[in-house]
Amino acid sequence: MPKINGNEIRPGNVLEHNGGLWAAVKVDHVKPGKGGAFAQVEMRNLRNGSKLNERFRSADKVERVRLDQKDQQFLYEQDGMLVFMDSETYEQIELPVDILGERRPFLQDGMMVHIEYYDQEALNATLPQKVTCRIAETEPVVKGQTAANSFKPAILDNGVRILVPPFVGQDEDVIVNTELMEYVERA
Repeated sequence: MPKINGNEIRPGNVLEHNGGLWAAVKVDHVKPGKGGAFAQVEMRNLRNGSKLNERFRSADKVERVRLDQKDQQFLYEQDGMLVFMDSETYEQIELPVDILGERRPFLQDGMMVHIEYYDQEALNATLPQKVTCRIAETEPVVKGQTAANSFKPAILDNGVRILVPPFVGQDEDVIVNTELMEYVERA
């Protein structure tokens, strides 16, 4: 595996550190008045979800891990586990529900999900960036009101609350960004 310098760490990198696999969540490069520059890295453990703040000097070497990535289809949820199928080999794997965190409501039947593996161990699952959802509940459309930087609350069919422009009505399909959990456009 390639070793990189501490100042080359970027958000999203997966690092092997202290015997565990960590994803860099946030990286701040700091240049103090005295002493050498360093990278302040907030990391999340890929196996148990714990967080860690660590300082890496530019001379520090850290192991960067490459994860294998596969697109797999979501089949169903059973006993707190999500079941996915590899569309090439038809193998099924189970991952815990909390692997998706707060984005879990956006998972839909048959959806293709990006799963990252490290030595046959599934570590991370990523939903598509944009998902189509239906507005279940919102205030009625007001005639003559334009989309001038005003938003109104809405509840999606999956129970998630977002803000939508005033021209979007109930029972309309909208596209939602799953990373930011916000309205993008009408479907």
